[in-house]
Amino acid sequence: MRMCSRSSRKVGWIIPILVLAACTGVKPAATSGADTQVVAGSKEQVLLGRQIVILHDCGGCHGGGADPGAKGWLAGVMSPVQEFQIGACSVAHPDGKPCFTTRPRNLTPDNATGLGRFTERQIFNALRYGLRPEDTPDVDITSTTPGQGNFPATPHYLAPPMPWTTWRHMPDQELLAIAAYLKRGLAPFSNKVAESDGPPDFWASAYTEQLIGPYPVRPFPTANEHLP
Repeated sequence: MRMCSRSSRKVGWIIPILVLAACTGVKPAATSGADTQVVAGSKEQVLLGRQIVILHDCGGCHGGGADPGAKGWLAGVMSPVQEFQIGACSVAHPDGKPCFTTRPRNLTPDNATGLGRFTERQIFNALRYGLRPEDTPDVDITSTTPGQGNFPATPHYLAPPMPWTTWRHMPDQELLAIAAYLKRGLAPFSNKVAESDGPPDFWASAYTEQLIGPYPVRPFPTANEHLP
């Protein structure tokens, strides 16, 4: 899912990653029609997922921009300009270390190169908890503590800059609708995307509660807020 400027592919290390992850742009509950309940497995669920995917410009990173009719829509990296450089490297300091290349994956339901072999629950868990579907079984997760409530003891996270840290606060209905659209509303597109740099458990230190905040979000008002 797209992060800020489509032309900016150099991203700073850890904390800036998490700041950039908030740049999804549109407040989902206010724009996606989440106040209207949809039936699981219905056409309406798929259409709601499509609307959210377009509003959040997932195609800005995963391909096709905001045009579902574009070639390579959500098919992942097909050009080096779609890759992200994460770490100390920057436009001013291209040789800065550490530097990691991360690559938006193929989100179409192609069985070999996309999400086709994963269930909607596995995709939901990726959006809610940031867990790579290929490393996380099809289970209902009830905790964010490793080793508890089906949360993996050694979680394997999606690579930055995928903004799951903000998406996790979206209603279940919206995340399930996105999963339904990716599984049942897209045509499979064969496009094998290389793995992002770093082992899948590498990013765990960036996703601690101290850095990204708790889930669920703290009740209103916190010490920084007040009742209107």
